[in-house]
Amino acid sequence: MQRADEQIVRWHPVADAAALQQAAYRWILDASVRAIAAHGRFVIVLAGGNTPRGVYAMLRDGSTDGMPADWSRWEIWFGDERCAPSDDPERNSMMARAAWLDHVPIPPGNMHVIPAERGADAAALAYADALHGVGDFDLVLLGLGEDGHTASLFPGHDPGAAADAPDALAVFEAPKPPPQRVSMSAWRLARTREVLFIVEGESKHDAVTRWRAREDIPARTIRPDAGVDVLVVASLLLRTA
Repeated sequence: MQRADEQIVRWHPVADAAALQQAAYRWILDASVRAIAAHGRFVIVLAGGNTPRGVYAMLRDGSTDGMPADWSRWEIWFGDERCAPSDDPERNSMMARAAWLDHVPIPPGNMHVIPAERGADAAALAYADALHGVGDFDLVLLGLGEDGHTASLFPGHDPGAAADAPDALAVFEAPKPPPQRVSMSAWRLARTREVLFIVEGESKHDAVTRWRAREDIPARTIRPDAGVDVLVVASLLLRTA
């Protein structure tokens, strides 16, 4: 039996950033087909930051292998958000909209943006309320920070990994700007059929090494029963002297 503090990880090395984006793009589309066939919709949680931007652009431009997405059945959630005005280009929702969501016919009611412009406390309560009654996600996309953080779950902050954690957390004094953020808790992010981490950039080498050594970094607090999959540029798996 899996221990409560254990994370099952499957590492999937790829050659470079371009291969990473292609693999993630393919993974997302395959997950959407499985979910829609199984229960008529595809519920995905998006990651922010720079790494997924190219993947979102590929989704915007459409499948290159003859399998167009059925956008009307996609439902979009966000793993975390920066507390900034709703039209701030630094917000994860604005990045995803510019790269992808504003260019495809996903029904507006199927896109659930974190209202982080209200401030961390109010926005976390509102997003937790929106998530109430939502079952397991189909796919959660996550990245990895240089310090091992994922979503806006940072070292030294409670990741909300316990079963009684709220679905959304107010984050204050984040070590990266802005200091106020909202994040789904580790417990809520783990309520999903699949978790896919997308990891590239040489600055992530130390975080990947620590993760593989099972050190206590926030990325290890995401523990769905089925485990997590990590698409990673292969050079990050090499040990340094």
